[in-house]
Amino acid sequence: MSSEKNDPIGAAIKAYISTNQEQEIIVSSEICDDDVIPASYLLRSYDEMPEIEHLALKRCKGKVLDIGAGAGIHAKHLIENGFDVDSIDLSPGAVDHMINEGLNARLEDFYSITDEYDTLLMMMNGLGIAGSLSNLGKTLEHAKSILAKNGRLICDSTDIQYLYTDKDGALWVDLNAEYYGNFKFQMHFEDQLTDWFEWLYVDFDKLCDAAQKIGLKVEKLFEEDHHYLAEITFMDNTLNNDKK
Repeated sequence: MSSEKNDPIGAAIKAYISTNQEQEIIVSSEICDDDVIPASYLLRSYDEMPEIEHLALKRCKGKVLDIGAGAGIHAKHLIENGFDVDSIDLSPGAVDHMINEGLNARLEDFYSITDEYDTLLMMMNGLGIAGSLSNLGKTLEHAKSILAKNGRLICDSTDIQYLYTDKDGALWVDLNAEYYGNFKFQMHFEDQLTDWFEWLYVDFDKLCDAAQKIGLKVEKLFEEDHHYLAEITFMDNTLNNDKK
C-alpha cells in the first residue's frame, strides 16, 4: 500500500519514524482554532497512555476488532497479552506501519465489516466515526450486528458542551444546528491534506438514548474533564432474541 495525498496521519507516522524528530499534524475546525496532534502521541507506549485507555484495554475480552487503530498501539499491547486482534483504519500509511509491526491490519471501513467479534474497540473519541448524531444509531446498529453473544463495544467520547458555556454558565449554541457535538475537521501534514470530514462528540445521555432504541445498554466506566469511557452491551431481553 502507498500513502495518498490525503493521508496526513500516515505521512506523519512515517516521517517521525524515519527522522526520529517530532512531527505535528494540524487539525482545523470550523468553530475552533487550529490544534495539533504530535506524531509521537500516535506512537505512545502503554506506560504513556492515560488512565482511560488502560481501563479500556483491561475491559477487552476474546477476539478484538480495533477500529480506527492508527499506529496500532492498543492492538500491540493486547497482542502482547495474548489477545487475537484485527486492526482496521482508513489511513494507508498507518496500515502500512501496523503491518510492518507484525499486526493483523487492513485498510477497511468499519461499516463493511461482517466478521463477528467479542470486543469492538473504538478509542481516541472513537464514536466520532458516526459523523453526526443522526448517524449514531446506524453506527451502533452495525456494531450490534457484528458483536458476538455477550460481546461488548468499548468506546469513548467527549461532551463538548463546555465549549459553548460562558463564564456565567449560560449555554450558547446554534439553534439551527442538529446538535452541538457535530463537528467538521480537516487535517494536514506537509503536502498531505484531507477533505473536510464530519466527526461526532456525543454526550453520555444522547449515547444512552441511541443505544436503548436498538436494544443496547450503556455503562459509564470512567469520566475526567468531560471525556468518558463507555461499555455497550446487549440488553438481556434482546440478547436471547438476537444472538442465539
